[in-house]
Amino acid sequence: MTAGALFAALAVILGAFGAHALKALLSTEQLLVFETGVRYQFYHSFALLVTGISFSYFPNKNIKLAATFFIIGILLFSGSLYAMTILSIIGKSIGTVGVITPMGGFCFIIGWILLFLGIIKKN
Repeated sequence: MTAGALFAALAVILGAFGAHALKALLSTEQLLVFETGVRYQFYHSFALLVTGISFSYFPNKNIKLAATFFIIGILLFSGSLYAMTILSIIGKSIGTVGVITPMGGFCFIIGWILLFLGIIKKN
């Protein structure tokens, strides 16, 4: 739950940064990429909060693993989108490292499946 709260606070900060500081530096398309990172970070910050609450009712390894995959997903998915947009400001590309973004999305999917399995698992 603490990770969820921290990632949510960071999403607010990054969202404000994007809306104010980056708006003048990025194209509309690049800004949308950054905003996608913020949006998915928010979604999965809330998922971490739900996962923490769920663990108190359904304490099992799948719930713990779900939280881990949500955190990795935020770092890989949102983090790579942030990196792409920031690097574009200085004329650099993330190059082949862009494959990180879908890996982060895959981690989100695994997290949701593990959360589901953790909730339906009989104690």
